Amino acid sequence: MGNDIKMQYESRLKRFNDSVSLKEPDRVPLIPVTHGFPIHYAGGTYSECMADWEAAGRCLDIYYKDFKPDIGWDPVQWYPAKYLEEVGITWFRWPGKQIEEPNVMYQYIEDEYMKENEYSEAIHDMTKFMMNKWVPRSFSKLGGFSKLDFRNSMWFGHMATLASFGLPEVQSSLKAAMAAGENLLAWFDYLAKYDEKMETEFGIPVAYATFAFAPFDMIGDTLRGTLGILYDINDHGEELLELIDKVTDYAIKDAIDAAKATGRKNVWMWLHKGLDSFMSDEVFKTFYWPSLRKMITEIAQAGLTPMVYVEGKYDTRLSYLTEVPKSKVVYLFEDVDMGNAKKILKDTACIAGNVPNTMLAFGKKQEVVDYCKWLIDTCAPGGGYMMDTSATLDEAKTENVIAMFETTKTYGKRK
Repeated sequence: MGNDIKMQYESRLKRFNDSVSLKEPDRVPLIPVTHGFPIHYAGGTYSECMADWEAAGRCLDIYYKDFKPDIGWDPVQWYPAKYLEEVGITWFRWPGKQIEEPNVMYQYIEDEYMKENEYSEAIHDMTKFMMNKWVPRSFSKLGGFSKLDFRNSMWFGHMATLASFGLPEVQSSLKAAMAAGENLLAWFDYLAKYDEKMETEFGIPVAYATFAFAPFDMIGDTLRGTLGILYDINDHGEELLELIDKVTDYAIKDAIDAAKATGRKNVWMWLHKGLDSFMSDEVFKTFYWPSLRKMITEIAQAGLTPMVYVEGKYDTRLSYLTEVPKSKVVYLFEDVDMGNAKKILKDTACIAGNVPNTMLAFGKKQEVVDYCKWLIDTCAPGGGYMMDTSATLDEAKTENVIAMFETTKTYGKRK
């Protein structure tokens, strides 16, 4: 890393860290969570970038050379299509496979991958449930995992365990898992190399150390589905709370261990189902917030930075968000009254986001300039604000994204 690039890297990292600590930085940091935009900007396609991770890297190269944000993303969001094929994933659709259009974003398919009557199984032994039930339901080529059971392998119980590995369906599943594993290890190696490139060639800190999710969302997104878990609040409330507690403990440990292994600090926590329109205040404070608050608190106490990506409208939840360690957390907002968020959270947490994606995609350049100036005037005084879009950035007019960057880098100067 040359001295100039090193200075750029350190300057950007300081700008970011000052904002997290509620100190006023030299200017408002630019931290857009880019997804598809660099691919559009560079003339690539989603299907191409999922088929070839180096193609995704080449698109990001062009974006970083031209835009220079204060933190950035490697190609982690462009899952390799090859491994998805190898395991026969059932809850995911992507361009170049089930989606014919090459530049339509991939899609998640919700279903009840844990049945309503299976709470007790998951609570009793989550590992066994995931191996025998969730994995076979989620990956069509891993059905043989339903035949494996290590729980009673002591003494000569191991004979039944080992005999299962002779079954054709188990061997087929193991071969598929091995092929996927080899592909994923190669992808992880590429991501590590691209992370180093971001820092040493572009002087841009990598945005994330690892990802995490609210425990309620972990169950709703992956096991029960949105409708299922919302019904369960009334029909299986006690079991749901018990499973949330179980999930929370290992989710915290896994997030901390994964983040510390990278040497970076930012734990991105994507919130999906706690928004104003999905549940009442009573449900939020009973089923959603306690486990999420515990997670945020323990991650922050471990010396890491919870980057809480608040999807949807959260105007009625803002007072809850103050119940976390001060000057340790970032809340990135999609749809809140940013003036009120600044007023409520200014002594607790850094806030970010809120440039509307619809404006970036369909609005005029001056609208973007004016909105970014309003955000800076409203949220930046005293520190604790970072510029970001309201949701991950995909389709947008290039001139509007440039306007967001240029306005922040000029009007956003604080010293």
